[in-house]
Amino acid sequence: MTDLYLVRHGETKWSLSGQHTSTTELELTPDGRRQAESLHGVLNPADFDLVLCSPRLRAQETARLAGFTNYVIDDDLAEWYYGDVEGRTSAEIRHLVPGWRIWTSHVPGGEQAEDVVARLSRVMNKVRFSGAERAICFGHGHALRVLAMCWIGVNISHGGAFPLQTATVSLLGYEKESPALVRWNTRPGSL
Repeated sequence: MTDLYLVRHGETKWSLSGQHTSTTELELTPDGRRQAESLHGVLNPADFDLVLCSPRLRAQETARLAGFTNYVIDDDLAEWYYGDVEGRTSAEIRHLVPGWRIWTSHVPGGEQAEDVVARLSRVMNKVRFSGAERAICFGHGHALRVLAMCWIGVNISHGGAFPLQTATVSLLGYEKESPALVRWNTRPGSL
């Protein structure tokens, strides 16, 4: 059974401000670069049989700064496509659509929950059937939470209960034969 490590990219200007960022390419902030560099040496690339990365530059830069250069780009690890709400904060969106939540609401002009679940389920299955002892995915806040919800068999409507900070490491594995969330939202110094 494969252990799957999840790493959210380092801080960007929009992750700091809470703006939804899917296809917009943003560089890591200086703090985001330091966050990613703090993963270097904590996670040993040689310990991983499968290394997947989102196609977004912020995730790739995080992987490289963490010491991972031989990653495979997996388009299915891209962040939730926010469509018409790209670049807006949740508060701004709720001003237009009262009660809006990414986990349970329609995303105008964007990717819907069932599409995101299908995409991240493909990643989950790729990892589970890879034969790898350890795998790692470098990605994004919402997409990685969906991947975790798929792994443990929980409806993604609960995704808001699993905050994921920038440049943190999470571990999906097993409790006996049951898929489990082993570690969540862990800073490098706590690994």
